[in-house]
Amino acid sequence: MIPFESTEQFAKKMDNTDPLANYRNQFHIPIQKNGEEHIYLCGNSLGLQPKTTRSYIEQELLDWEKFGVEGHFHARTPWMPYHEFLTQAMANVVGAKPIEVVVMNTLTVNLHLMMVSFYRPTSERFKILIESDAFPSDRYAVASQISFHGYDPAEALLELKPRTGEELIRHEDIEALLEKEGSQIALVMIGGVNYYTGQLFNLKEITTLAHQQDCLVGFDLAHAAGNIELQLHDSNIDFAVWCSYKYLNSGPGSLGGCFVHERHAHDFSLHRFAGWWGHNKTTRFGMRDAFDPIPGAEGWQLSNPPILSLAAMRASLDIFNQVGMKKLNEKTKKLTGYLEFLLDEVANEKIKIITPRDKTQRGCQLSIQVKDADKSLFDCITEKGVIADWREPDVIRVAPVPLYNSFKDVWSFAKILEGVIALG
Repeated sequence: MIPFESTEQFAKKMDNTDPLANYRNQFHIPIQKNGEEHIYLCGNSLGLQPKTTRSYIEQELLDWEKFGVEGHFHARTPWMPYHEFLTQAMANVVGAKPIEVVVMNTLTVNLHLMMVSFYRPTSERFKILIESDAFPSDRYAVASQISFHGYDPAEALLELKPRTGEELIRHEDIEALLEKEGSQIALVMIGGVNYYTGQLFNLKEITTLAHQQDCLVGFDLAHAAGNIELQLHDSNIDFAVWCSYKYLNSGPGSLGGCFVHERHAHDFSLHRFAGWWGHNKTTRFGMRDAFDPIPGAEGWQLSNPPILSLAAMRASLDIFNQVGMKKLNEKTKKLTGYLEFLLDEVANEKIKIITPRDKTQRGCQLSIQVKDADKSLFDCITEKGVIADWREPDVIRVAPVPLYNSFKDVWSFAKILEGVIALG
């Protein structure tokens, strides 16, 4: 790759030679009051809307208007099997087999459903291992599951912590903790990409270490799905859950995704909370039959899914299907590499990037600490047209997304940040 330069001309040159540059035109970019596009670097919180989303949803509204209940069978994309039309594309995004993936519910609901099946505590093995700075909802869910089973979270909730004075968790410390506590750990449940630092964990290596201790393994991939090139099947994890409104651009509060490894597909002895949409499709409407779960991830479904949300997700997944995660990750490495270069040029003594410098240990997000700054600095860059994310006490999270962010976006953000820091 050619050496980076800190000029606007270089950023434009990178955009002109970017094979994915035209995909930006397939998304709505928020507009400032002055008529200019915002510098939108917040796809790690809410992805932008594909321009096709409206037509996908309007088609379902039209079919509802035209067919009523018969839309389940006669809509252009029939509603009865609608979620199945997303399965292959979603499996491609997360590196799974179709039998291992289902789109359903929302993230924390799916996490609870998975823990019903995969957190099976005993008096000897009852602990759950998470990151010390896990996303709060994960912590609440895990602690509540521990309490539900009659154990004390203060004793049963183990935390992976960075070393004193460090922000990132070292792999050797994960290995050491599993070696020490593994015989008492029932479940390892970690965020694949930490929401705060942007650190990407090695899913396959952690799973191997945990399985050596006979622990079950799950990951929250809210900040990983659609962001990094996952290989869930080959990583051998037991389950994973994720949302779709961040990097997968399916709209605020939209549906989540769930992965259950193929080796569990036909294990109907697993405890689960059941619902009719997880029942054998051929007898589902028999109504009076005993629960007969569908093999694979579909068997964990509860209710028939909301079609309008599925339509929005299908609009985005169709774009992912065109591009592929490999090409997206190639651009991600260039974008974050360029942002890292520019931040180092801006004010190296004042800026600290707490996200790993190794591109294989991160995705789109860089988390930035600015020395002696508070939220007023973030407010200033917001006023100048940047949409990013502030996390207490002192971190600005920015995520240049390869589908719709440009090298010019990255350059403009760095220049704005440089100007605000210079003003003190």
